[in-house]
Amino acid sequence: MLDLPRLQRIRLMPRPIGQIFFGWTVLTPNYRLLPGIDIEVENIEKIPREPVIFAMNHTDRFNYFPFMYRLWRKEGRYMTVWVKGKYYETTNVGMFMELTSNIPTVSRGYIITKDFALTMGRRPTEAEYDTLRARVNAEADPDLDPSSVDISQIPQRLLNTKRDILGVEFNPNRESYARGINNTFAAMMREFVKLNERSFDLGLDLLVFPQGTRSIRLPRGRIGMMQIALRYKKTIVPVGCNGCDLIYPGSVPIAKKGTVVYRIGDPIRYEELSAFHIDEPFEPFSAEAEHKYRDKFQGAVDVVMDRINALLDPQYQFSDDLNSTGVRGTSRFI
Repeated sequence: MLDLPRLQRIRLMPRPIGQIFFGWTVLTPNYRLLPGIDIEVENIEKIPREPVIFAMNHTDRFNYFPFMYRLWRKEGRYMTVWVKGKYYETTNVGMFMELTSNIPTVSRGYIITKDFALTMGRRPTEAEYDTLRARVNAEADPDLDPSSVDISQIPQRLLNTKRDILGVEFNPNRESYARGINNTFAAMMREFVKLNERSFDLGLDLLVFPQGTRSIRLPRGRIGMMQIALRYKKTIVPVGCNGCDLIYPGSVPIAKKGTVVYRIGDPIRYEELSAFHIDEPFEPFSAEAEHKYRDKFQGAVDVVMDRINALLDPQYQFSDDLNSTGVRGTSRFI
């Protein structure tokens, strides 16, 4: 599983051996020897030579595979990808993610759901999750009152048992459950930020799906990517992925016949986002930064999502309500 000690153990590599091995043994035979798989990257010349953040729509489990493969084979570039913490639930998949130098993302939803499962021996119901998430969010927001969220239907064992929450001590005699979850989130996100810093130091590109959960239609973006991009003044390259869900329709990482088209947009340099600059130091993913600068993070990611949308075929463009058409509920997390 993903916990604080595991985040601290992850070691990124400038030439990830897992990516190279997987590229030669799985992707190369799949894409070059099986007939009918066509990978097109339009406007590849727009990609700057320096390491960048690629911002791509997320239609299926594997829609970064062909893109990473093409840039590796044609351009000699390596990248790290933000991947869900749930992929570290399985030993083999978690090891694959580490060897391929991916960075696991952390969310309060994952911490709430995983801690509940470990403590209670089951997943939370949707009602339990919604209540706990509201309480945790209220504890992190100085404008909200956590006591306004009724937790009388939540199992007392969850709220009152002293334990380790994914590597961070929780003592209900000293702090509330919501504070314990937020403390774990803060500790894990500090390690997450360190891994992103390390990827930049190694000269790796970073690939992020700013929408979060996969969805055929593009939803509104989330603020996580912009906290890193604005803090480290990184160039963002929007990428529209079209057709990958048809060659990867399920959970098997072997592509079927078909064509996937990646359209590269104009790079969005830090200077272009001047309306959203933050002129003082801030800690990405901290409760303070997310409360104080949320509008700037959201405004900046809205710009990026508009650029991605313009690179998509109609069937992949913004959903009518800007919501995800993909996985919902606690199955998103574990």
